Amino acid sequence: MRMVPNAADFAPPRALRNPHLQSILASTGPRRWRALVGNPLDAGAVEHVLDCGDGVRLQGFHNAQAARPQARGLVVLLHGWEGSARSTYMLHTGARLLAEGFDVFRLNFRDHGDTHHLNRELFHSCRIDEVVGAVAEVARRFPSPRLALAGYSLGGNFALRVALRAPAAGIPLDRIVAVCPLVNPRTGLYALEDAPRFYERYFLHKWRGSLQRKQRLFPDAELFTTAELGGSLRELTRAMVLRHTGFGSLDAYLDGYSVAGDALAGLRIPANLLTAADDPVIPIADFRSLTLPPQVRLDVAPHGGHCGFIHGFSMRGFAEEYVAQRLLRDD
Repeated sequence: MRMVPNAADFAPPRALRNPHLQSILASTGPRRWRALVGNPLDAGAVEHVLDCGDGVRLQGFHNAQAARPQARGLVVLLHGWEGSARSTYMLHTGARLLAEGFDVFRLNFRDHGDTHHLNRELFHSCRIDEVVGAVAEVARRFPSPRLALAGYSLGGNFALRVALRAPAAGIPLDRIVAVCPLVNPRTGLYALEDAPRFYERYFLHKWRGSLQRKQRLFPDAELFTTAELGGSLRELTRAMVLRHTGFGSLDAYLDGYSVAGDALAGLRIPANLLTAADDPVIPIADFRSLTLPPQVRLDVAPHGGHCGFIHGFSMRGFAEEYVAQRLLRDD
């Protein structure tokens, strides 16, 4: 019988238990190199541009099984904010799923990866309808005996919101796995502001670069002023909300993609949520206050940082093992 990992099974050596070290190592250095060199996803990936409804186009990459006559199922992977289909965790997880017999589809959100040209309007985290449309289109193009969804950080948040909408959208979703999903965007913003400064600098650097690229592609309208681009994460987010959404306030926008409290109580699809008690970006208190139905399981590891879960100095990851083994379960 195949053993299914639980969060309690994750026990990194003492030298790797620092949450910030876990978070950094997850996507850099040897782990990033291992994801890029000889990854089986690269050889067989086929690019697709999906019609997601209302004129929205999103890009993704499909890998079909070559080692089995029939795949165990299809897994759609969702990356985090300012990540992409080629983020380290996406490559490691996709390769592991491919090795376990699944087909894999890695979706890029709007304005992530090399997709800024596909849509005129900016990405924001409340654009759930187009992600639902993308998953529905993937299910239509690639029929499979099982369809699952797995996401990291903001991608985990999107995965949970897609799952809530899947029955009404006619998406035959079988299971969800969310790793360190963003639960409450408001407390997540506070946590980023209170965390060591390099977290906010990292996300601001990537986001500003993305916005500047968008501006170059669509030069006929000023997306942001120089002063707005130079502001803090909170200030730039507020400017984005007021300029490019209809929410009217930062608080209304943050509430728009929250899955906190009892928002997941009506989730009908089996789901597994993996997080770490020491995540410096998403407070563990947000998970403790969730109202979850019986078919949704929360696994909390004492260590792991934000989407880290590095086993040891080999840089092997627990998160991709967790995702793969949860999706291999029949119950």
